[in-house]
Amino acid sequence: MQQRRVGDIEVSAIGLGGMPMSVRETNDVALGIRTVHRALDEGVTLIDTADVYTPDDAPLGHNEEVIAKALSSYGAAADDVLVATKGGMTRDGADWGTDGRPEALRAACEGSLRRLGVDAIGLYQHHRPDPEVPYAETMGGLKQLLDDGLIIRAGISNADPDQIRVAADVLGDGLVSVQNEFSPKYRDSEPELALCADLGIAFLPWSPLGGMSQAGELGDRFGVFAEVAKRYDVSAQQVCLAWQLAKSPVVLPIPGASRPESIADSVRAVELSLEPEDLEALDAA
Repeated sequence: MQQRRVGDIEVSAIGLGGMPMSVRETNDVALGIRTVHRALDEGVTLIDTADVYTPDDAPLGHNEEVIAKALSSYGAAADDVLVATKGGMTRDGADWGTDGRPEALRAACEGSLRRLGVDAIGLYQHHRPDPEVPYAETMGGLKQLLDDGLIIRAGISNADPDQIRVAADVLGDGLVSVQNEFSPKYRDSEPELALCADLGIAFLPWSPLGGMSQAGELGDRFGVFAEVAKRYDVSAQQVCLAWQLAKSPVVLPIPGASRPESIADSVRAVELSLEPEDLEALDAA
């Protein structure tokens, strides 16, 4: 497995997004655990989750608990896998909200610590800016979690370039990652990706496959991904992830998966080297 850096450590260049295991009307915990186990078998050492990844009718933390059970039953130690969780959002059934107050972030972090069963969270990410709370104030709360040893590394998510700069100013070297949406159908985070490359901060694309079906059907606009996949005799999903990996060494996609076969296909992207003309065609799609 190809490795890439998140702060002071190296992890697998492809991570596993746990959200699909816990936010559907019916969530198969046993299948989710097998999916995590398959990811570990394939060399994945970065797993992303969040406290709000939970069914509408369940308490916070469903996905964190699934990840914790999977790691425990696999025999993986905390040092073997970087578990990246998030706080700063709220759930009230199907309603998602934000709460960027430092005291709310601390309470969320403490809940994640309990569910994950660790003394300190390897990577704790602020989930989404709260328009009611100054961003620097929220980042101050995240910095306090670092200073108090509740988290080892800090990240932010759904942030724009100005917010990334604020976070970097407040957190210093403690800021190691930015997690924003980026995919064939959503490319508005190119400026954030470029800024992360300049700052040497990991960029974690969430939903990197952009809703692609298992058959790789992207629609007319993105048919080039399927065309390239046919030439290389691989899945369109692998082409999508390889295209993102080629953008910068700071990029570490975290495709969501709820089936072992899905993550097993995704990790093959690290073996795929696309020709320059293909990368240009994908950029232009």
